[in-house]
Amino acid sequence: MKKNGFKQGVIGLNLTSMIDVVFLLLIYFMVATEFKTSEAAFAMDLPERIEQSSTLFDDEPLIILVDSAGEEIHDVRMSVLGPWDDVQTPEALRAFLYKNVADGFGKQGYFTLDHPIVIRPAKDAHWEHVLAVYNAAVHAKYTNITLDEPT
Repeated sequence: MKKNGFKQGVIGLNLTSMIDVVFLLLIYFMVATEFKTSEAAFAMDLPERIEQSSTLFDDEPLIILVDSAGEEIHDVRMSVLGPWDDVQTPEALRAFLYKNVADGFGKQGYFTLDHPIVIRPAKDAHWEHVLAVYNAAVHAKYTNITLDEPT
């Protein structure tokens, strides 16, 4: 049986002429546009930068190394990595952290209370010594304290 009807044709667009027109418009606008030096930079009224006497170490965590020299609580050996004074006891650590806090109310310091502190114990460090260092940081009111894996 023969089908009656129209032949199905393929509908399509000829994109060649459309691409030519787009390139011509692009060239026209590139040639016709005038770049002025006054449009390159806008004058802005920015406040002057206030230099602080102390710099905050925002990106870098404070790393505290903890090791044990014996069984007693006072046999803890610790050090703070960085350009800091020698801090060897949890009490000295608490004083160091409390002294160097910047509270935002005019007290200048190196760290904010949410500054990251990483406590890194040695493999043979006693848990009581690591906990004493952790408690010293907590008593100084720091809130972002983490324990690292033993090294």
